[in-house]
Amino acid sequence: MKEKIDLTKLPQHIAIIMDGNGRWAKKKGAARLFGHNSAIKAVRDTTEGCAELGIDYLTLYAFSTENWDRPEEEVNGLWNLLVSTIKSEIKTLIDNNIRLQAIGDLDNLPTKCNKNLQEAIEITKGNTGMTLVLALNYSGRWELINAAKSLANDVKAGLIDSENIDTELFSSYLNTRAVPDPELLIRTSGEMRVSNFLLWQIAYTEIYITDLLWPDFRRDHLYEAILEFQKRERRFGKISEQVNS
Repeated sequence: MKEKIDLTKLPQHIAIIMDGNGRWAKKKGAARLFGHNSAIKAVRDTTEGCAELGIDYLTLYAFSTENWDRPEEEVNGLWNLLVSTIKSEIKTLIDNNIRLQAIGDLDNLPTKCNKNLQEAIEITKGNTGMTLVLALNYSGRWELINAAKSLANDVKAGLIDSENIDTELFSSYLNTRAVPDPELLIRTSGEMRVSNFLLWQIAYTEIYITDLLWPDFRRDHLYEAILEFQKRERRFGKISEQVNS
């Protein structure tokens, strides 16, 4: 399947909503945290698959601001898992020349988690291959509100003329200002929603939904999503004849 991919038409940026860990565990009669633990292999396989293909950016929706409302045991377990995973995967990131970054309300992460995250970001900052972006304590609405506040403050301070606010300027106030908008969004578990993820950035993103639960997702499924992406005509509001010309 990998050989069928046109390497000249790869999406520059792939974003993934990793959904279905809890349901996967429930099907096996296990606790939800078992599903989250089992999802690490899917993260590793997908990340390495993207890096091998030459994808420039991969963003993974790891923890949303709404996830704090889950049972305390699951939330604490998720953060502990994240801490241990970041530490254990640094060698894999280095071996694959992957640079780690993060978006979201990072200041309000658990202290140990934020410490390990910042250390991993620092250690991998010199890598020149793919950039792996973790969305942690993130929501699209939170990001838009914070961007609007910052922009309003700069207008009030006289740093910006409100007449000059356009799409490009507003984008520069987002967490993702240094990252191109995703061209392909993959969601596992068959759910048909974007779950408050990259709301500004996915305006013209191609969306691929699979019924697979995230712990079962592997690089062959990544290849399937990319092949489907390459079949689509991206018109950005135009008609086919304009695009083809």
